[in-house]
Amino acid sequence: MNDGMFSRRAFLGGTAALGAASLLPGRVFGATAKPDSCFGGVQIGAITYSFRSMPGGAEAVLQHVLNSGISSIELMGDVVEKYAGTSMEKVAELRKMYQDAGVGIHIVKFGNIGDAKVTDEKIEYYFNVAKALGAGCITREISEEAAKRLGPIADKHNIKIGFHNHTQINAKTYDGPILSYGKCLALNLDIGHYTAANDDSALAIVEKYRDRIFSLHLKDRKNKAGKGSNMPFGQGDTPVPAVLQYLKKNKLPIFADIELEYPVPAGSDAVKEVAKCVQFCKQALA
Repeated sequence: MNDGMFSRRAFLGGTAALGAASLLPGRVFGATAKPDSCFGGVQIGAITYSFRSMPGGAEAVLQHVLNSGISSIELMGDVVEKYAGTSMEKVAELRKMYQDAGVGIHIVKFGNIGDAKVTDEKIEYYFNVAKALGAGCITREISEEAAKRLGPIADKHNIKIGFHNHTQINAKTYDGPILSYGKCLALNLDIGHYTAANDDSALAIVEKYRDRIFSLHLKDRKNKAGKGSNMPFGQGDTPVPAVLQYLKKNKLPIFADIELEYPVPAGSDAVKEVAKCVQFCKQALA
């Protein structure tokens, strides 16, 4: 599919169908119909950071996820800790609440895991929280020092560490030894940030590291020449449809999570915008 053809018109087309759906009552806990955002074998989700402008708390975040039509998420660690404290029973309770509503938690973000100031005990706690949530991965920023420390621990727990990128990434970032310190070290690859920092295609990086990518962050940004502006899906230079089609064609078990970073238009909100992005991805995978 030509990304140039799958542009603003497709994005707006998806919102038309969404407009009718928005007239229906929002999903509530215990509702019979559960969300399903797996399209063509590709699991579309969202990082719950996307809802940062909305009311917070575990219950509110779950409602935002449901109203966006999403069935699997990357959950921000602060949502977990505010709900559960350090109680593993409460973590399991949170997982069940989401699971009963039809939402899986495939990855959790603890951004300081592996930092020098974080104790071994805290690191063990983070891995245990991930297990209790049913998550297969913990994400943090790229760091070779953290990779050295976390590689053996991740392998012991069989929980991946997904290194997330901002605009510090290029085509050679992972050519070094960072992924060599453990079999469970992986990529939480943000293709929008990659596009903003480079003029080559993020699709080539997905192809290159397909066996080490746990999840993607989906956003549409202009490329380096275009100053990296965040755009509604279909209006930037990020090859979102091409990447999604690549996952579908090759049946890759890589989660694809929407991260809402373009400005929310007047009269809309983060839930409505994420739902538009879901529809864009669904059309891209049709």
